[in-house]
Amino acid sequence: MIDKLSMNELGRMSSEEFKSAQKKPIIIVLDHVRSLNNVGSAFRTADAFLIEAIYLCGVTGIPPNKEIEKTALGASETVNWKYFKTTAEAITELKNKNYFLVAVEQTKQAIMLDQFEIPKKETAFVFGNEVYGVEQNIIEECDACIEIPQFGSKHSLNISVCIGIVLWEAIKKPRN
Repeated sequence: MIDKLSMNELGRMSSEEFKSAQKKPIIIVLDHVRSLNNVGSAFRTADAFLIEAIYLCGVTGIPPNKEIEKTALGASETVNWKYFKTTAEAITELKNKNYFLVAVEQTKQAIMLDQFEIPKKETAFVFGNEVYGVEQNIIEECDACIEIPQFGSKHSLNISVCIGIVLWEAIKKPRN
């Protein structure tokens, strides 16, 4: 028989422990993400992987918001976040802090995620709008583009699924 773990047996850190814990040197940038459920999911995933922060840009919703909280389940209170009127402002800040910028987008120069080598330096992953993706002017400012290999008839994944896949790959691979 397989026994499910109780909440106490999971050994999760408290909100206070999370806030003071050493974070993975990764920032998620949300470029005009419309769905508040996707924003909440990004917070929850960032919490799960102990990510440094989320940058919310343009029309992307910001906490506190009950629609974000439906999927964030409290992660909007643990994960650091910052709002920028434009994604370009977020990119400028990240460049000034010497982050390696990666657009998660289908481009002619995209590197498949399973082939992408995670740099040793701080990294920011830019995820785009549910319909239009990452803005072209933002792609042009990035150091690399990555794409998640897909084999079916659709050519995109929901952004919340995409964030989970990319972050899992980023934290499990050795940093080069």
